[in-house]
Amino acid sequence: MKSRRHVVITAVLGCHLLLLVPVLTSQLPPRLASALAAPVAQRTQQAARATAALTFHGEPIIIEADQLEKSADIYKLRGAVVIFFRDYTLHADEITFDSDSGQATATGHLQLDGGDYNVHLQASHGNYDANNQTGQFYDVTGTTGMKFAGKRVTLTTSSPFAFSGKEVDKVGPDRYIVHHGTITSCELPKPKWTFNAERISFDVGDVARIYHSTFRVRGLPIVYLPFAEHPVEHLGRQSGFLVPTFGQSSVKGTIVGDSFFWAINRSMDATLGAEYFSKRGFAEHANFRAKTADDSFVNMNYFGVLDRGFGPTHIDEGGEDIKIQAEQYFPDNVRAVANVEYLSSFLFRLAFAETFTTAVNSEVKSDVFAYRNQDGYSLGILAQRYQNFQSTNKGDYFSILHVPSIDASSVDRALLGTPLNFGFDISATGLSRRSPTFSSANLVGRLDAHPRIALPVFFKGWTLRPAAAVRDTFYSQHKTAETQFDVGSTLNDPLNRRAIEGEIEVRPPRLERIYEKGLFGHSLKHTLEPSVDYRIVNGVDNFLSIIRFDSADLLTNTNEVEYGVTNRIYLKPRKPKCDESAASNADKACVRTSTEFLSWEVAQKYFFDPNFGGAVVPGVRNVFETTADFTGVAFLTEPRNVSPVISRLRIHTSAHTDVQWLLDYDTKKGFISSSDVFVDYRLGSYFFGGSHALLRSPGEVFLSSTLPAVEKFNQFRLIAGYGNPSKRGLNVAGNVGYDVNLSSIQYDAVQTSYNWDCCGLNFEYRRFVLGPVRNESQYRFAFSLANIGTFGNLKRQERLY
Repeated sequence: MKSRRHVVITAVLGCHLLLLVPVLTSQLPPRLASALAAPVAQRTQQAARATAALTFHGEPIIIEADQLEKSADIYKLRGAVVIFFRDYTLHADEITFDSDSGQATATGHLQLDGGDYNVHLQASHGNYDANNQTGQFYDVTGTTGMKFAGKRVTLTTSSPFAFSGKEVDKVGPDRYIVHHGTITSCELPKPKWTFNAERISFDVGDVARIYHSTFRVRGLPIVYLPFAEHPVEHLGRQSGFLVPTFGQSSVKGTIVGDSFFWAINRSMDATLGAEYFSKRGFAEHANFRAKTADDSFVNMNYFGVLDRGFGPTHIDEGGEDIKIQAEQYFPDNVRAVANVEYLSSFLFRLAFAETFTTAVNSEVKSDVFAYRNQDGYSLGILAQRYQNFQSTNKGDYFSILHVPSIDASSVDRALLGTPLNFGFDISATGLSRRSPTFSSANLVGRLDAHPRIALPVFFKGWTLRPAAAVRDTFYSQHKTAETQFDVGSTLNDPLNRRAIEGEIEVRPPRLERIYEKGLFGHSLKHTLEPSVDYRIVNGVDNFLSIIRFDSADLLTNTNEVEYGVTNRIYLKPRKPKCDESAASNADKACVRTSTEFLSWEVAQKYFFDPNFGGAVVPGVRNVFETTADFTGVAFLTEPRNVSPVISRLRIHTSAHTDVQWLLDYDTKKGFISSSDVFVDYRLGSYFFGGSHALLRSPGEVFLSSTLPAVEKFNQFRLIAGYGNPSKRGLNVAGNVGYDVNLSSIQYDAVQTSYNWDCCGLNFEYRRFVLGPVRNESQYRFAFSLANIGTFGNLKRQERLY
């Protein structure tokens, strides 16, 4: 009789709930409303499923179970039990729930889901307090930031992670304490790496604090950590020690280092660190970053080495390199930029720079300027320092200083409503030049004015542009005229340079022809664009007495004509490409877009005045304004009428292929003076690149007073690989630089990596051969953990792929 009474009670309760559903669901959150609606639909087909709806502290609760018994405030639930709270859902085989206190004791396949960060927790048994949102769970595995829907998993945060433990205490709405457990960002049930710890405390949406842990890879203990942190959500920058770095070098020895990151505020941070080189000493580095506005910033970097000495004689190659970069926008369209660098010595850069390109760069440039552009007019102020090291010997460099330079200029514009175009450039500059063989005054004044006028004419496809200009430049100091073996000496007397310039630029109509047969399934269009430019400059009769600071001082007399032709080939597909994402055929947009397949420019200059008004000094390289930007190498070592022929070829077959060949052929001397070839090819995850640089000097090259002249450069660069930084599985790449003249490899590197779902392992071997200063082999690695950091010293920006 007792069992029959239970069945009747259950059936009556279920029938009453059917009537209450429309009333309750209108007041429930979406989670509970959908949960309640689903059991009702199921219950119309399976009357044995028991359901109850009640209110706890003003919050609705829904209960589902195969069997439901109620005694006073106690619900005893059996068989696929589900309790829907406002923020969480509790599943288990059996649950005893006290509707007065909110205490739930669950056994068998316990599962807790919900919260703002989608906590998913599975346990053998445990209890849950709905009033305080706390509980104790045993034999636990769980995740945060993942939403489960059957076998489908959706990431709901930027830093999902998984945890397990013999016991997990939920001590607050979003805080958990794991006892004798693990934490990882890898996929379960077989994570690639874990932190195994006695105690893990984490706040969902914050960080996990890990105490007395061992870091393990595939279950193998790697390192013991008394304390570590793991982000549970992407929280931005936080202060703390970064992951240590390790490495090995044949010159530096064993490398061990670490850094501290200081998140000063939301727009400012700093990093301070040091590395120990077992064979050389200590290296220090620092970085400061500030975001002063949406479009403004300040970055500062410091790198220095306290060197114990290198080689049998213990040469001290230490030093420091300091860089400052900043950009700031002010009211009234004023922009200020700073790019400042201090390098203590070129020897230090050669010995300790981390990349080959940086190591061999002998230039140090610093610029600080501010300017305002308004309606095509510009006004600016500049401070600049240029330094070029000629060798590793102390003091063997030259430097040029601009402090300050005030500049005003305008773009060409219509003059008073006439067809004439007018523009100008005006500057007032303080200058200084220093080298081992020449030194100017500490400050040389220069005033330069350059107004110009032009009259563009267009007639039946022809473009004719005659132009004229005057230029007046005043110097507070000049020098004696230079010769082949003497650059001259300073004279503290002013000098004035006056020049008159005339130019006529002619562009005939473009010639073109279309070939319908074409190439590669495309129609082809070939165009020819000839050009002729005549230019004359007169009045510069004191060029050899002018101290050369920058391009403004390279103006010489000239009487020349430049002629050339540009070939272009365009390809257009025969069949139009249609938008397949359109909803219907009528909405499809079909187009035939032409692309430039090839461009080839060939040009030369003829000089009617081979002496350039007496500016040519035989036996040395002469650099003039008219030749500096025309060819890759200075070619004037004697009077001559023709320049080398320049060829600029580019082939762009697709988005995956790019080929460029820049060639200068000296017809007078009968050899290639400059040739640069660049090839870049990518297909899926495969990539290949290469370059060849050939430079031949036509005359003497004085690099320094202590080094012999170098007349020819012949070097190859190659890089090839498969993969990219985020690609799962194997990635491999290598590069090499070879000097043909020296029959020597300048540098080479091989990198390989393997990426899993939550970590990646990278190895690199590389070698630098930089003469007697540096012959170094390095072994670097990086082990990256998702949402944690990277162990090792192979930086992401230094990877080949």
